[in-house]
Amino acid sequence: MAHRTHVYRPTVEWTGNIGNGTSDYRAYERAYVIRSPGRADILGSSDPAFRGDAARWNPEDLFVAAVSACHKLWYLHLCADAGVIVLAYRDEPISTMIEEADGSGRFASIVLHPAGRIAAGSDPAKAMALHHDAHAKCFIANSVSCPVSVEPSITQ
Repeated sequence: MAHRTHVYRPTVEWTGNIGNGTSDYRAYERAYVIRSPGRADILGSSDPAFRGDAARWNPEDLFVAAVSACHKLWYLHLCADAGVIVLAYRDEPISTMIEEADGSGRFASIVLHPAGRIAAGSDPAKAMALHHDAHAKCFIANSVSCPVSVEPSITQ
């Protein structure tokens, strides 16, 4: 099959002008909203370490969640194709970001910790091996510059 191109066009709108715009570093909120037709809005801000609102999603959490969700979706797809019946799945990824002295930064690593429960009769070894295949196919993990690793666990 030839490659296909997909285009994504969410809208990200800053909503944090509290009267004076960006007249000063402390004069505005970091609030924003992510929108896409037919979907619920995502309320975002910067991380509280960067003057953000802890009650809103920050780009760093969204980034790590995107890597985790992409892996999960591929994993469930591959399990369904392979006859491995997944009954429950939960991931608690851990990521490390390094902030440089000049304020720039980068993610140094993301470690996924997917924990799955499979049905009796499903092959646990196959269920574990499919995490490798899911990781290799994950669009998001294939697009990031930091290393992404997977440390799965399976129960029946």
